[in-house]
Amino acid sequence: MSVTVNQVKRAFKYRFRPTDAQAAELSRTFGCVRKVYNLALAARSEAWMLRQERVNYNATSAMLTSWKKSEELAFLSEVSSVPLQQTLRHLQGAFGNFWQKRAKYPAFKSKKKSRRSAEYTTSGFRYRDGRLTLAKMSEPLDIVWSRPLPEGASPSTVTVSQDAAGRWFVSMLCDDIPAPMPGTTNAVGIDAGITSLVTLSTGEKVTNPTFERKDRARLAKAQRVLAKKARGDGANRAKARRKVAKVHARITDRRCDHLHKLTTRLVRENQTIVIEDLTVRNMVKNHFLARAISDAAWTTMRGMLEYKCAWYGRDLVAIDRWFPSSKLCSACGALQRKMPLHVRTWTCACGVTHDRDVNAAKNVLAEGLSVTVCGAGVRPQRSSPGGQSATKQKTPRREP
Repeated sequence: MSVTVNQVKRAFKYRFRPTDAQAAELSRTFGCVRKVYNLALAARSEAWMLRQERVNYNATSAMLTSWKKSEELAFLSEVSSVPLQQTLRHLQGAFGNFWQKRAKYPAFKSKKKSRRSAEYTTSGFRYRDGRLTLAKMSEPLDIVWSRPLPEGASPSTVTVSQDAAGRWFVSMLCDDIPAPMPGTTNAVGIDAGITSLVTLSTGEKVTNPTFERKDRARLAKAQRVLAKKARGDGANRAKARRKVAKVHARITDRRCDHLHKLTTRLVRENQTIVIEDLTVRNMVKNHFLARAISDAAWTTMRGMLEYKCAWYGRDLVAIDRWFPSSKLCSACGALQRKMPLHVRTWTCACGVTHDRDVNAAKNVLAEGLSVTVCGAGVRPQRSSPGGQSATKQKTPRREP
C-alpha cells in the first residue's frame, strides 16, 4: 500500500558558473532590483505619512515607467524589466503581511547586507532542452545539474541569487508530483534536545553533530582577520568578509544536509509524527544556551517536517509547548513537581527508572495521539502573535 500524493510546487536549486558578461549583467540587475524596491517603499511610506494614502502595486508599476524615462534613473532600462516588476510584487506582498500582522513594516534593502537576487517569470527566460537562458543574455547559464528536473517539467519562475560567499545559484519553481512513499501505520514522538538532536519514542537517540562548534576555531580566526581590516579598506576587507561567509556557508550546508536526511527518514518510516510547539525565539534569549540552540536548528527541522509531511500525506501533530513531557511518568502518569535540567535519569514512585529524553518522547507521542483522537489543534500556527493553540485548551492533565 502506498500513500497518494498530489501535485505540488517544488523549487529545484542548482549552482552555476556565470561568464564575466553574465556576472556583470546579473550584478547590474541585482542593483536595479534593490533600487526599485527602495524607491517604491519610500514612495508608499511618504504617501501614507503625508496624505494617509495607500499606494498599491499598480501605482508603483506606473511610477517605475516614469522613473525609467527620467535622466537620473535611465539606467533602469538597461536591465530586464521582469525582475523589476517582480520586486514590486514582493513589496506588495510584504505590505500585505504587515497589514495582516504577520510581519513587521517592510525595511529598505541594503547594498551590503541584503540578499542579492532577481526573480524572472516565463517572459524573462527561455528553457529548452535543459538549457536556461535569461533575458538580456545571449548564452545559456552553465548550470551544475546535481539532479534532474521532473520529467516534462517546465519552470514557471526562475530566481537567480548570489550568497555572501560569492556562490551563484539558480532556483527553478516547477510543478511536481513527489514519488509516493510506502504506507505505514507507525507513529513516533520526538523530543528535541542539544546533546541529542532528537530523541525518539522508540528509544533511539540521534546525536547532535554540532557543526558550528566543530568549525568555531576556523570561524573565530576568519572573524579576527576581518576585524583587523579597517572600514573602507576596499578589496582586502571584502576578501576577509568573503572568507567569513564561506565558513558560515560550510556550516549551513552541512547542517541542512544532515537535517534533510533525518527528516526524510522520519517521514518515510512513520505515518504520524508528533513534536513539541517550541518557541525558539524566546529560548535563544538564554545567553548560556543560545549558541547551542541555534546550532541545533530546531526551527529549520520543523519546517522540513511540515512541508515533507504535506507532500507525502503524513500527519504532523504539534502539542502545546507547556505540556510537562519531562515531568510525567510515561508508565503511570505521575507528575513530578520539579525536574531540573541536570537530571538526566530519574525513578518514579511506581518503581520505573526513566531516561529523561526517552520518557519525554514517549509522553509527546501519547499526548499527540490523544490530541488527534479528540480533534484538538493539529499543527498550530506559529505565526499567530499571542494566539494559543487548540492543544492547550483541550489537553487533559493526568494526575498522579
